Amino acid sequence: MITSRRGFVGGVSAAALLAASRSAFAQKKYDDGATDKEIKIGHFCPYSGPASAYGVIGQAHQVFWKMVNETGGINGRKIVFITLDDGYSPPKSVEVTRQLVEQDKVLCLFNTLGTPTNTAIHKYVNQKKVPHLLVSTGASKWGKPKEFPWTMGFQPDYHTEGVIYAKHALANVPDAKVAVLMQNDDYGKDYFEGFKEGIGDPAKIVKHVTYEVTDPTVDSQVIQMKDSGANVFSTSRRRSSPRSRSARRPRSAGSRPSISTTSRLRSHRS
Repeated sequence: MITSRRGFVGGVSAAALLAASRSAFAQKKYDDGATDKEIKIGHFCPYSGPASAYGVIGQAHQVFWKMVNETGGINGRKIVFITLDDGYSPPKSVEVTRQLVEQDKVLCLFNTLGTPTNTAIHKYVNQKKVPHLLVSTGASKWGKPKEFPWTMGFQPDYHTEGVIYAKHALANVPDAKVAVLMQNDDYGKDYFEGFKEGIGDPAKIVKHVTYEVTDPTVDSQVIQMKDSGANVFSTSRRRSSPRSRSARRPRSAGSRPSISTTSRLRSHRS
């Protein structure tokens, strides 16, 4: 059985198709990145930079594919797993993706990490018709097969999580006055939009401040939230960055919020 990820263009006559296929198939049975002996899979994640703690995911992938190869590969084919460091920087993500697709000629991209980073390559990989599989981000934009048929997410979306956190806060603090610390990119905006939907009354959000992923600290934002009189503190949280300590900052600044919600399904009650 001949395998290809790209369909033939419609409208070609049966005679022309048959004539062309004899020579074309003799030369190439598979798309770039696949042979009878190996399959090339591309990946990027931040091994350096503000989200470098997530580099452990890429390390785990390398160990997994090594195990797959040691146990016979996939139908006898060896997996060549090429993982590159994008530093959680969208311009760098574009650069390494072009390298994977145009130079390394991978068959597909697998579990590339980050909302802003995958957003930066979203149109490119779909134009190139390169499978963009199991994207490692919960942004709601990945579930659009009509517009972007080559991209597939896999985890619960951030918008839905934001709704859940807001409802949890309301169930535990009926008089909730919320201060939100939002990462200023698509990742943070997805959470915030979901949180607003879940909270219902926009007046309950008494303070909304943002930070950049490259900010060295969030001290000034935390002081603003403390001074707002909020009794609920909500933030999307990642390790290896200044906001990873933000859940503790309101208390150290003299404020004791009733609930702090984060993006990692953890709640902290005073």
